[in-house]
Amino acid sequence: MKFIAIIPARYASTRFPGKPLVEIHGLPMIQHVYQQSLKAFEQVVVATDDQRIADVVKSFGGNVVLTSSEHPSGTDRVAEAAKLLSEHFEFDVVVNVQGDEPFIDPEQLFQIKQCFDDPQTDIATLIVPITSTEVLFDSNKVKAVSNSNGFALYFSRLPIPFQRDYPEQEWLKHHTYFLHVGIYAYRTEVLDTISKLKQTPLEQSEMLEQLRWLENGYRIKTAHTAHGNIGIDTPNDLTKLPTQ
Repeated sequence: MKFIAIIPARYASTRFPGKPLVEIHGLPMIQHVYQQSLKAFEQVVVATDDQRIADVVKSFGGNVVLTSSEHPSGTDRVAEAAKLLSEHFEFDVVVNVQGDEPFIDPEQLFQIKQCFDDPQTDIATLIVPITSTEVLFDSNKVKAVSNSNGFALYFSRLPIPFQRDYPEQEWLKHHTYFLHVGIYAYRTEVLDTISKLKQTPLEQSEMLEQLRWLENGYRIKTAHTAHGNIGIDTPNDLTKLPTQ
């Protein structure tokens, strides 16, 4: 099975304009993501709507493809890029590597690739155990539940399951909760199809696009990872980065 990693990178971020080009330890963030991805994939491509990002990627020898600036999500950008790249590369699975996670662990990328050893997998993603009550009840942190075969049952901004018999501060003592790590991989034909689906009621309620896929019957395989990733959403997040 052949894989390709596509890194969506948008310049016009509302909270952090020009984010992919911010310098971290002497290199632009997009280069860190690219180099980490090369540790797990032979084929890595940045998908962007901005010539400035494209020029930087080319300057360090990376592959890049220009996409529309009208995409509402990274998934849609990756889907367009996959179509364009299918003329030049051969791949069965597309891995969407987030462009704002400069220290993504290559082991996580290998884990998501392994999900496709199961022929029933349409889409794959990662989850990590939650150890903090603060994270558990943070609506900005997406929680996930899976069945006994590792396929996702639901994703929510609320803690799931609800524990009727215990106060909230004791929930973590009585159940293992999982945080969703926002990296996805898709079989190529599945990516093409889901990019054409209309929003669904659950998605609109929680504002989580993966619920659209579940509502339409797609099987999302989850793999357990040992740790979450360090994402850069705002300039303030740069102060939380590990030292070199």
